[in-house]
Amino acid sequence: MNLTKLQTFITLSNCLNFTEAAERLYCSQPAVSMQIQSLERDLGFPLFDRIGKKLYLTKQGEQFKPYAEQIINLISSSKEHIKQLDNLAHGTLSFGASTFVGVYLLPAILSDFNKQFLGIKINMNITSSNHLIHMLETNKVEFLVLSDRIPIDEDRFQFNTFYQDEPVLIVNSQHRLAGKTECTLEDLVSETLILKPNKSATRTYLEGEFKKYGFNSPNYMEIGNLEAIKQCVIHGLGVSIVSSFAIKQEIKNGLLTVVPIQGVKFIRGIRYVYQRGIHLSPAAMKFISMLDQKSN
Repeated sequence: MNLTKLQTFITLSNCLNFTEAAERLYCSQPAVSMQIQSLERDLGFPLFDRIGKKLYLTKQGEQFKPYAEQIINLISSSKEHIKQLDNLAHGTLSFGASTFVGVYLLPAILSDFNKQFLGIKINMNITSSNHLIHMLETNKVEFLVLSDRIPIDEDRFQFNTFYQDEPVLIVNSQHRLAGKTECTLEDLVSETLILKPNKSATRTYLEGEFKKYGFNSPNYMEIGNLEAIKQCVIHGLGVSIVSSFAIKQEIKNGLLTVVPIQGVKFIRGIRYVYQRGIHLSPAAMKFISMLDQKSN
């Protein structure tokens, strides 16, 4: 087995078309077929099935794919790490982040990092928590930065909480609660509460907190994007509970108002996560040290 065969397999498994795989790999279609056949002989099981004119991964192929990705990505990252040992004049900082963290919390820290290490290319992947975990498991990224409400395998991953985020109740500036110094959960019973969709990490956390206080809002509006949630609140479609860090500009411009809820405080941690036993690149270690300095 060699790396060329593995890369051919990964490419073909992504497009499931021999012609397209050959184009992506800059080789002939027969060469792709030969590489796959050779890899299947090495492994002792089939990786693809042909049904009519379509190509599908076998069950064995599906199970083998993440291991192949880990091997290819690990070789690539090892070369990157070795280049950075002499200095941080060149290289890549590659990590994943959840939406709130990547959009609102990290840009200022990335700016400071970029000023110190101009030669380091920054590659921040912002996507769903499930996809982030998969990227980390297959070594597509070195580490993740996300909410501590997103479950991880603590036996497999090392992590550290470096920031405490406070979700707050927001209303628009003309709302009946906007002039109050605080409100109660009972004040929200008649309101439409705009939240992320069911089963999202944020929604699960907030509903768990509501349950502690015996609160259950009868009126929900589900919106999957934080910017859209803020705009809906601004335009009077309801109220919401979002990160205080994500609304600084809207508060400054008078578009939104924070109303404290009497006796209620929401807190969630933000942490970085990486695989136990892995060697982080010098760039990653420098960035993580800057996250630790952010600790509040």
